[in-house]
Amino acid sequence: MDINVLKREVYDVVRAIYDVHIELGPGLNEACYQEGLQLELKEKKIPFVREMTFHPNYHGIEMDSTFRVDFICKDNIIVECKAVSEVLGNHRAQLFNYMRILQKQCGVLVNFYPFSAQVERYFYDKDTHQIVATDGHVIYNYDRRMRVSSM
Repeated sequence: MDINVLKREVYDVVRAIYDVHIELGPGLNEACYQEGLQLELKEKKIPFVREMTFHPNYHGIEMDSTFRVDFICKDNIIVECKAVSEVLGNHRAQLFNYMRILQKQCGVLVNFYPFSAQVERYFYDKDTHQIVATDGHVIYNYDRRMRVSSM
C-alpha cells in the first residue's frame, strides 16, 4: 500500500468537502451537508454512490442488519459525514469498520459542524488488516483486534 498514491487519490474529494463547508458555513445539520456534497461531487464530475446500504457477514453468513455508508467515491473512498460538536472514537470506529467490511482503502471522516471543517483521512491495508494514518502510523490492527495508538 502506497500512502502517497492514496493521498493523491482522495485529494479532489477532500477539496470538494472544503468547498461545501466554505459555501454553506458551520452549524447546519448533517443532511444539508450531505446534499451539498452530492451536488459538489456531481459538479466536479467525481464518481460516487450516496447512501449505499450493505449487510455484514458473520462466519460467512449475511446478517439481516443493514448499514448505510454516506458516500463511496471513485469506488475506493468512503466518506462519512458528521455535523457534531466533537468527533468521538465511535465515529472513527464506524468509518474503520466500513473500510474493513467493504474492503475500501481510503476513508474520510468529515465534521462539518465547527467553524473550520474537520477532515480526517485514513487508509486500510488489505494485506495487514490495519488502519493507518496519513503519516503511516498504525491506528488499529484488525488482526490483533486492538487499538494501537490513541487519537
